[in-house]
This record gives sequence, C-alpha cells and structure tokens, in this order.
Amino acid sequence: MDDDRKYRQNGYQDRGFDRGGDRGFDRERPKPQGPRPSIDITGPRLPRMVQTVTASRCYNCATTLPSDIDFTGNCPKCNAALHCCKQCAHFEPSTRFQCLKPIPERIAYKDRANLCQLFSPQVTVARDAARESASTSMRAPILPNGPAPKSASDARAAFDNLFKK
Repeated sequence: MDDDRKYRQNGYQDRGFDRGGDRGFDRERPKPQGPRPSIDITGPRLPRMVQTVTASRCYNCATTLPSDIDFTGNCPKCNAALHCCKQCAHFEPSTRFQCLKPIPERIAYKDRANLCQLFSPQVTVARDAARESASTSMRAPILPNGPAPKSASDARAAFDNLFKK
C-alpha cells in the first residue's frame, strides 16, 4: 500500500509531487531586492508633546509638595512625617526589609519618621494641568457668530444657523 491515507481528499499533507501535479505549495517566491519600503507611506508621525512636571507628593494625602520643602519635617496638609520609608524612592514592599537598598536592620514602622541615611524623596512625573488647560482652551472652536454654545439648545440653534438661506 503506497498511500497510507484512507481517503484521497486534498489537505495540508498533499504536496502535489507524489501524484504528478505541482500545486505550488513548495515553490519559493522571488524575494524583492533593495531596501524595504516603510510601512507608513505618509511619513513619520509627530509625537504629541505632553507638558510634564516633576514633583514630590505626600504618600498619605497625595498633596504636591513644594520643591523647596525640607523632608525632615511634616506634610503641610495632613501632618504626616516626610522622612519615612513610605516617602522614600527605595521603598518596595516586595523586597527584603521592604527596601531596595541593603539596610542592616528592618525599620518596623514605615510611616513614622526615621534616621535612615539612604533616604531619597520619591519624585513623580505627571502632566502639567495648568499648561494642559491653557492648551485646551486654545483649541476651543471659535465660531464666526461668537463664543461656543453652552447648552444643547444653543448648539442646535448654531447648527440650524449654518444652513439657513
């Protein structure tokens, strides 16, 4: 029995060579020569430049701390200690002693002030809300008749005014 399959249906095991027909399964396509064209034909997309600001925030109330604050004191809003493990950039709950730096002994209370020499305040990067609101106000539509509509009926009236004759 030279054919081990029970039925003679075409399928993924057919190569076409054993039955005399070449169906093109194993033909190699000629590879194009030269540099590959870029996927985006229109050119590179310009990145959206988001204005960011770096600031420290209180671990307890998330208040933005002033840049000239002394981290030996307390938070001006909630009075939480600022020189503590939870405010440190090296604080990681999943590591040994919950610190990324090699400290000799565990600090038991992470939210109380301590005298750790490896302390560095955690700094976050966020969008600058003041600049963002200014840029969105610049993008508000300026209608020839006046300011943008404030309610649905004003919007409908402005739309109807566009198509009046």
